[in-house]
Amino acid sequence: MKKIIVSAFAFVISITGTTTFADMSITFQWGDIPLCTSGRPNTVSNPDFTIRNIPDGADQLQFRLVDLNVPTFNHGGGRVRLAEGSSDVRVAPGAFRYSSPCPPNGSHIYQWTVTAKSGRQTLGTATAARDYPE
Repeated sequence: MKKIIVSAFAFVISITGTTTFADMSITFQWGDIPLCTSGRPNTVSNPDFTIRNIPDGADQLQFRLVDLNVPTFNHGGGRVRLAEGSSDVRVAPGAFRYSSPCPPNGSHIYQWTVTAKSGRQTLGTATAARDYPE
């Protein structure tokens, strides 16, 4: 009986889990954005991103910034088209504009989420977080 339960559990994991989501990764550097600690963000160019292991078939990347200390504030993000067959890409500053990090008191943790898409279908997601100011 134990073998059947373990086998059924492994089967459920194998049909529901995907390695694509876990493998995609993102790193970023804030770059030369103006220092902002007033609580009133500036509109700035995107950070320097590196995205690795983009799933096959992705034709665009969508970016979204969230202040983990104030998740209801909309910092926005952007969208970047991908060349066919892109697996690892660098998205240099200037690809899109967004509302900069600008915590009113001290430092906050900000998280970028990148979503790889083919049309409307999500193929993978990755996140990376950093303090601002560092």
